[in-house]
Amino acid sequence: MADRVLAIDGGNSKTAVALVDVEGRVLAQVRGPGASPQNVGLPRSLEVFGDLVAEVARLAGLRSTGPVATHTAAYLAGADLPKEEEDLRAAIEGLGWSDTTVVGNDTFALLRAGTSDGIGVAVVCGAGINCVAVAPDGRTHRFPALGRISGDWGGGGHIGSEALWLAVRAEDGRGEPTALLPAVLAHYGARTLAEVVERLHFEELEFDPHALCPLLFEVAAAGDAVARAVVDRLVEEVALLASVSLRRLELLAEPVDVVLGGGVLTGTNGVVVDAVRDRLRAVAPLAGVRVVDVPPVVGAALLGLDALGAPPVAELRLRTAYESQVPVEATG
Repeated sequence: MADRVLAIDGGNSKTAVALVDVEGRVLAQVRGPGASPQNVGLPRSLEVFGDLVAEVARLAGLRSTGPVATHTAAYLAGADLPKEEEDLRAAIEGLGWSDTTVVGNDTFALLRAGTSDGIGVAVVCGAGINCVAVAPDGRTHRFPALGRISGDWGGGGHIGSEALWLAVRAEDGRGEPTALLPAVLAHYGARTLAEVVERLHFEELEFDPHALCPLLFEVAAAGDAVARAVVDRLVEEVALLASVSLRRLELLAEPVDVVLGGGVLTGTNGVVVDAVRDRLRAVAPLAGVRVVDVPPVVGAALLGLDALGAPPVAELRLRTAYESQVPVEATG
């Protein structure tokens, strides 16, 4: 079997799988639903991964069962602790897709996707928020990223929940007046938020805080001080994650990449990214802040190619190829 990498980027909202040869050629790629073990459980995660791997093998003209690659590089949301990484690695290895398997947190794939060597800091803010860092000598720094119990602040769900919380308090008098109130009322098509809260409590409405996150940014962009304070708090948190990681790895004075990704950071027309860049300049003047410009599955594939000792041209070929190919949406 020719050397191939099976790359898996398993996110909270979607999963991407790519099959890449050792020269960096994309043989097939496919996308499907989110499959974070924390959200859907390990059996369902493995089911989603299995369906996508079978589909990507079929698209590449391979058998949909048995080995499909030399190495599996799976970088997954929910692989936040070493024990979780090891449990997932053992489970995926048992499916027999490849000779070797590495499982890591998906933020490491973001870091590799945004750099030429996987060195630097990556902060992702999508459904949740996380940060990892890798020093030139191989030392790493990371956070548990388990939500509020591990000190986290941020992520689309958290910010959306803040939007509702602030709007409710504006209506009942406990909070400051804010344009979030009429915006959230319009979102739910309701006359009062007291009515919305009651319907949420009795599960007559489904609460999707992620849907309120873009609304908060819109209200903030229109000049609302209450919403703007939440955006400022997010900027502070992203810069703090990066600066703490740089400090712990003794990289504050080094020319290092800080890679930002995730829909909350990249979908705000530079509002958060530019402010983070300004804040970091004060503590890490040589750090270069950049937004990742390829999907994280490319980072997973690159980490897999690194593990196989692929030639340098493989990275350029992979990045170039991925710009021109559209992943197939899985139908299963």
